[in-house]
Amino acid sequence: MIVVTGGAGFIGSNIIATLNTMGYSDILVVDNLKHGIKYLNLVDLNITDFLDKWDFFNRIVYKNIFRKIDVVFHEGACSVTNEWNGRYMMKNNYQFSKNLLHFCVKYRIPFIYASSAAIYGNGSKYFIEEPQHERPLNIYGYSKYLFDQYVRVILPKVRSQICGLRYFNVYGPRESHKSTMASIIYHIYKQMISNQDIQLFIGSENFQRDFIHVSDIVSINLFCWRNNISGIFNCGTGIAESFQNVAEIILKNFNRSIDTIRFIPFSKNMSRKHYQTFTKANLNKLKETGYNKPFKTIKEGIPLYTTWLNQNKDILFD
Repeated sequence: MIVVTGGAGFIGSNIIATLNTMGYSDILVVDNLKHGIKYLNLVDLNITDFLDKWDFFNRIVYKNIFRKIDVVFHEGACSVTNEWNGRYMMKNNYQFSKNLLHFCVKYRIPFIYASSAAIYGNGSKYFIEEPQHERPLNIYGYSKYLFDQYVRVILPKVRSQICGLRYFNVYGPRESHKSTMASIIYHIYKQMISNQDIQLFIGSENFQRDFIHVSDIVSINLFCWRNNISGIFNCGTGIAESFQNVAEIILKNFNRSIDTIRFIPFSKNMSRKHYQTFTKANLNKLKETGYNKPFKTIKEGIPLYTTWLNQNKDILFD
């Protein structure tokens, strides 16, 4: 059996979809469906069972052991970067992850988990997987940072696989439920089909992120599992693109004028001092594992994604 936490979410559901194409269907999805619209990410997937996140957590804590588990893909977390309830964030992202990690270590189950480029903050331009380059800007980033630190301490002492993957700006199918936390590509597409002006924050030409298509993230997860890779690795393309450039690519693909871009003040719900304005993955460690599959550029990935959005817009948009 394969366990995917956050299996109804963005990356988790994409991992399951690819596992299905590889012939895997004995899959347990662990998630919190309080936001019920996430069910849409599961309806076309072949899974064996579903458990609420906290029911699963209790089984781990009270040693109600499952039958043989081949691997745990731990994708579940609160990824809202402007969430400031630290008690909730640390319980959900840190303590839950620690308990699941210890469960996997005890039974020597491969444990592959989602870390985040939010760990780097704006404190370094190098984005290298070393503590001197890590300075998170918000409690979300800190929850991921602290768990990575915990993994670093125990990794040399264990015999089973532990692999942390630091996702940069992931975009692609099955992210619509993320609302404000969905990628800028999703939001621009939504504005465009609603015949609205494309809204970007003032200074967006200087906001540069490393955008990676979700299919590449899935590929890295499966490579690390099948090759028994342990450690903490960046997952990006190594290329930083401006938000304005992303918007112009989408508009060009739909033969829309870039004159529809309108620049607005920075959101009142966000603080510039807690906002990453630049990310660019250093991929040296990932390449050292032997991963050499080329990444989709945004000029390749955006049309793939917008085509999928076109095919599913009657379901995704009112």
